[in-house]
Amino acid sequence: MKGIAMAEQMVRSASATTLADILDRVLDKGVVIVGDVKVNLAQVELLTIKIRLLIASVDTAKKLGIDWWERDRSLSSKAEEFEERLGQLEARVAGQG
Repeated sequence: MKGIAMAEQMVRSASATTLADILDRVLDKGVVIVGDVKVNLAQVELLTIKIRLLIASVDTAKKLGIDWWERDRSLSSKAEEFEERLGQLEARVAGQG
């Protein structure tokens, strides 16, 4: 019986390692899921829904140029400062034109 329990434990640890490896790869490289849903009636498009999902670590997302959470007022304490600086730059550009 000890042999069977040990074998089951080895299988569990191997699958846990595999799951951890997969999760690590997904977060390191990122996964993009893209889908479009269109509803047409008599060749007239009534509704289009575009779905874009990126699963990645914060570091990977930043490498890809995705950092919207840093400027979202509800997610970042720095968002207000960013918006203020953006407004100042826009005013300077408008004043030069």
